Amino acid sequence: MARPRTVVIVAFTECQALDVTGPYEVFASEAMRRACGLNRAPYRVVLASPHGGSIVTVSGLTFANTVALRDLGGTLDTVLVAGGSVKGIDDAISRTEIVPWLRAATGSVRRLGGVCTGAFLLAEAGLLDGRRATTHWESCSRLAARYPNVTVEPDAIFIADRPFYTSAGVSAAIDLSLALVEEDVGQHGALAAARELVLFLRRPGGQSQFSAGLDAQAGASNRLRDLIVWMVGHPDADLRVPALAHRAGMSERHFARVFRDETGQTPARFAESVRIDRAKTYLEEADWSLTQIAERSGFGSVDGLHRGLRRRLGITPAQYRERFSRTA
Repeated sequence: MARPRTVVIVAFTECQALDVTGPYEVFASEAMRRACGLNRAPYRVVLASPHGGSIVTVSGLTFANTVALRDLGGTLDTVLVAGGSVKGIDDAISRTEIVPWLRAATGSVRRLGGVCTGAFLLAEAGLLDGRRATTHWESCSRLAARYPNVTVEPDAIFIADRPFYTSAGVSAAIDLSLALVEEDVGQHGALAAARELVLFLRRPGGQSQFSAGLDAQAGASNRLRDLIVWMVGHPDADLRVPALAHRAGMSERHFARVFRDETGQTPARFAESVRIDRAKTYLEEADWSLTQIAERSGFGSVDGLHRGLRRRLGITPAQYRERFSRTA
């Protein structure tokens, strides 16, 4: 890489702090640079704001010495606009020059992204018309109502409709940033950055904003939480009621009732959710055949994989791979 790529993260009053710091830490990762064998950082990260100076986030954290948008010089490679509170977003749209600046930057910037509710600023600039996008799950319906020309996908971690990118809320900014890093320096560098940030799992873009395991654990007692974690980690194991009841040390009838009462779903439905989540990951990240994916994710057959995705997502495995695969 001849020179560092300039990444601009745009902040504003009442933006979400993690929408800024998450991507910043990914692009500034020393582990990524070392893993790629580079003598210099592959990115130059700049924190910008409408007028420069200090910016107070929605949590009260202050970012100092931001660069004014008008003072950004040179070639900008990637621009990510942070999300924020409803008031912060509305003020950023109506009272700052962020939206016209984004319009003017289109064409000269290689990639433009909206983190969390930052998608509203891209949509206001008309950049998402006729395109797919996502945002924080609480704001998806508002984004769709306000910008009817945008196809909002409410259950994705991030969407790449090149050259525009959008992500779900808060921590999903890290997943999007890792995907952008992978586009530039490869999977090895992205995984090194993920390890440095001590991420449990680097999530592909089509993954649900709602973790099946986390949802199930929310109301579960201690005796079921460990089992739920085990199920998430072993989707290709025997997840039928007799085997699960034996592992939990309960009778089948008692186990099925307790599981349903504590998690709000049957063991069979949760097992299917776990397997679908794993299949989605493989469809996005691996170039395996559908037979391999069906076996590794616990469906056992391609027919089972087809039925599961059709039932839950309304699309086939091939359609999902075409839409979300990182190599598509």
